[in-house]
Amino acid sequence: PTALPRPREKMAAYRVQYAFLTVLLVAFLPAARLDQHVYPVVGMLFVHELDPAYFQTVLSSTFNSYRISPLAPMTFHAKLEGYPDLPRWLRYTQHTSYQSGYLYGSPTVSEMGRQIIEVTAYNRDTYDTLRQNIIFNINSSKDSHLPYQAEFFVQNQDVEEVLPATVQEEFQSALDNIWNLARLTTVNITSALDRGGRVPLPIEGRKEGVYVKVGSDVPFPTCLKEIESLRNQGSCIVEQQPPLPCYDSFFPKFKINWCNITLIDKSATEAPTEDPFIGDGVMESGTEFNPPEDFEDRDFLPDYLLTILLPLLIALLLALLLSYIMCCRREGLEKRDTQTSDIQMVHHHTIQVNTEELREMAKGRDVPRPLSTLPMFNVRTGERTSPLPQHHDTSRVPLILAQK
Repeated sequence: PTALPRPREKMAAYRVQYAFLTVLLVAFLPAARLDQHVYPVVGMLFVHELDPAYFQTVLSSTFNSYRISPLAPMTFHAKLEGYPDLPRWLRYTQHTSYQSGYLYGSPTVSEMGRQIIEVTAYNRDTYDTLRQNIIFNINSSKDSHLPYQAEFFVQNQDVEEVLPATVQEEFQSALDNIWNLARLTTVNITSALDRGGRVPLPIEGRKEGVYVKVGSDVPFPTCLKEIESLRNQGSCIVEQQPPLPCYDSFFPKFKINWCNITLIDKSATEAPTEDPFIGDGVMESGTEFNPPEDFEDRDFLPDYLLTILLPLLIALLLALLLSYIMCCRREGLEKRDTQTSDIQMVHHHTIQVNTEELREMAKGRDVPRPLSTLPMFNVRTGERTSPLPQHHDTSRVPLILAQK
């Protein structure tokens, strides 16, 4: 083949470069696009929604190529970077593969800092996967100190139904009618299954239940304090709902179990938390562990006797007892024969002889009829006949032939 002119060679090289850059952009641009920063606050509920529609738009080229509906089922798997599972304070839930997934939890002071959560989305129709890095920047805030906290058990809701922000606002507005002029903040939401609750039956209307903890810097109202009175606790013992001293503004949206309410007062026992001091990781002088140099000698002989000799002695006694029972307490054949009647012994001996005779017959079929099968008397007349020929002396023939 003839060589290409130089301008055409340059154009071919440029096309290769453009194609290579396009592949790099297609490969790395979605990864840069999917990185996301979030800012949870210590002591407050954090909820991050994993919307399937967001991931489906990134995978829209696959839908167009294979003509698959963009409403395909999608599931998620989340874990801490470098670890197989999520951190202790963070949970993941998704009701069905057609609904959104949620990462939720309430970070503590020990969790402050930067955490990277890797989320992998799986398309259940095309088996495409897409990974997203969610960077958690956990900080503390002065507003996160809520000394008055109340936890309610909602019986008619699942955790996926309470996590959306609109549902949380409805719960806080209903509680605000009882807790007047209170600046309410949702501290945490926990599924009843995480507290040891049972999985509900697959019947319409059965829910797993949710624990919702709400905090405020305003003291508890009188309505909530009276629920924990001794009279109301007596009603709860007999499994009856206590009489409410105030109007139940939660019903019918939220069915509250008024016997399962916890009021936590941290105003007198807990001071405002301060930012933790992070040192350089080097121990101060004089803090090393110095093992003791002088210690008393310990006698291990009693321990040896107790753990070794005592079980061996017990095993030896049991072996002697078993040997006595099996060897010295046997009746023997002679005692058995003396206690058995002669008629029974003759009967068993006859059966044994007949058995041996039948076995000999099985070896050869051309044999005369056995004596044990011949009739000894006539059934109709009752006359006794001998199985032997008549010229023999029948007076010496025993009644049972096997006794010869």
